Amino acid sequence: MQVTTYWLEHAWLDTNVEPGVVLEVADGRITAVRTGAGGDVPPPGAVVLRGLTIPGLANAHSHAFHRALRSTVQVGSGTFWTWREIMYQVASRLTPETYHALARAVYAEMALAGITAVGEFHYLHHAPGGTPYADPNAMGEALVQAAADAGIRITLLDTAYLSSGFGAAPDRHQLRFSDGTADAWAERVSLLKERDGVRIGAAIHSVRAVPADQLATVASWAHERGAPLHVHLSEQTAENDACLAAHGRTPTQLLADHGVLGPLTTGVHNTHLTDGDIALIGSSTTGTCMCPTTERDLADGIGPAVALQRAGSPLSLGSDSHAVIDLLEEARAMELNERLRSRTRGHWTAAALLRAATADGHAALGWGQAGTLEPGALADFTTIALDSVRTAGPVPRLAAETAVFAASAADVRHTIVGGRHVVRDGVHRSVPDVPRALADSIAALRG
Repeated sequence: MQVTTYWLEHAWLDTNVEPGVVLEVADGRITAVRTGAGGDVPPPGAVVLRGLTIPGLANAHSHAFHRALRSTVQVGSGTFWTWREIMYQVASRLTPETYHALARAVYAEMALAGITAVGEFHYLHHAPGGTPYADPNAMGEALVQAAADAGIRITLLDTAYLSSGFGAAPDRHQLRFSDGTADAWAERVSLLKERDGVRIGAAIHSVRAVPADQLATVASWAHERGAPLHVHLSEQTAENDACLAAHGRTPTQLLADHGVLGPLTTGVHNTHLTDGDIALIGSSTTGTCMCPTTERDLADGIGPAVALQRAGSPLSLGSDSHAVIDLLEEARAMELNERLRSRTRGHWTAAALLRAATADGHAALGWGQAGTLEPGALADFTTIALDSVRTAGPVPRLAAETAVFAASAADVRHTIVGGRHVVRDGVHRSVPDVPRALADSIAALRG
């Protein structure tokens, strides 16, 4: 068994920053962690990682093709609903081949940002008009291959999307998303297979997109397999109002009534909730994935993350529509948004925000053995420079605070997945020109 030794100039070990940490890795896992052993001098033959090394970041909510919307949707004004029309136009142009090229570049951008695992909330299943491809999972397999090519882990959250609204058939844009029924969705998604670096999970797009009498079918498919189950929840007040009109209850209550909530489930956004909703989510230990950069970009609002966590809901983070891809910014924004809302400071420590971006994010995606620097964990970690114009100056013992409140994705120096360098000295080793890959794949989608 080949052992690789890493010397970490500084390492975040869940509660504190330690200098001179030695990490041993074999067969893709951490086999030993030694503190106080290396001092300022790396052991002979060790791979030296200068800066602050933390567990790999988990992007718990992604729509890869939304990356093609960056800047385009910043022209003029509008709402979530007008933004959605532009999104539909991009979705209509994707094929398995162009989606693979785009997602490979997007996932490489994530690796450059220190992300080692992504939860891809995938609902673009079929050809235009809704005709299945010869391989009914061609689009999902394109995403799985893209993640492998970019060197990161993926949880493919295959999404049921069956309706354009409560009781309404899919519109012409949404025909690509729909399998017709939840049973047909389950039959298709059951063909997907897990493999090295790949988890298969499920998602309910939203209560407006899956009829109430079919919610349990999706939930049962996930629960029977112990698979992650995610759902967009109360992102917009209009959805809440429509749900109340159709069912006489909130979206959270509707999900609870149909067995969707629970420890394997993560609600994405959870923005506009009642006190009763928060109690249901917390008491069921349903997770919450906050996506602050998208929530502010779409003018969604600021969700009750503090109340949700206090009620028992674990917090994770996602870049969602990829207005930016920067999990450090997502972590920072969750705290700063709450400061704006409450006009008080210090709701989460830097350590708590890093846990949301690492261990709790991985857990939400079914990667429970990732997100920590300890023996037995997957050897997924990232190193953040402490000598850039953003991070230079603070003493090393405050490196976690520096990472969360000052650093950005541009400060990521190394990304290692399964003990293998994916990004070294800021360069992606298998996609060496990520900007060109992004530009070319996005240009191919222009109408």
